[in-house]
Amino acid sequence: MALLKIVYHPHPVLRQQAVPVTVFDDDLKKLLADMYETMYDANGVGLAAPQVAIGKQIAVIDVSEKNNEPFCIINPQIIESRGNELMSAGCLSVPNTHDKVPRATYVKVRAQNENGEFFEIEGNGLLGHCLQHEIDHLNGILYIDHLSPLKRRMQLKKMAKFLKER
Repeated sequence: MALLKIVYHPHPVLRQQAVPVTVFDDDLKKLLADMYETMYDANGVGLAAPQVAIGKQIAVIDVSEKNNEPFCIINPQIIESRGNELMSAGCLSVPNTHDKVPRATYVKVRAQNENGEFFEIEGNGLLGHCLQHEIDHLNGILYIDHLSPLKRRMQLKKMAKFLKER
């Protein structure tokens, strides 16, 4: 396994529509292992392939307290959602920023696993938020896009200052 480089806004891959995965092979499994390692190393609960400069519809997630329940969603689609609430959000690709964004309180997602098998997952709370956040990444959307222009500028200034000081 290897750590992958997380890219930051305004990297162009973060704004592109990711392409569907059609080959489910050992290379994909290695990429997933590297993505899990990268997510855990960055103390994240989710990581989408565009965040490591790979424009494919792949995301890894683990919202468990002990980081022991990882799973991937490949070619995911939200097939049902309901409710609306403001939830705190941050992003590994927009580091050192957080704000509240509107999210559905419940989502059902249809996706494929690392073997290409279809499954459905339902989520609310942190899991529901994470599913929506990662699927947004696969569609070229960042959490800051859900903010007002003023709040977005404030978060981007905060990120720029953080990156300059690093």
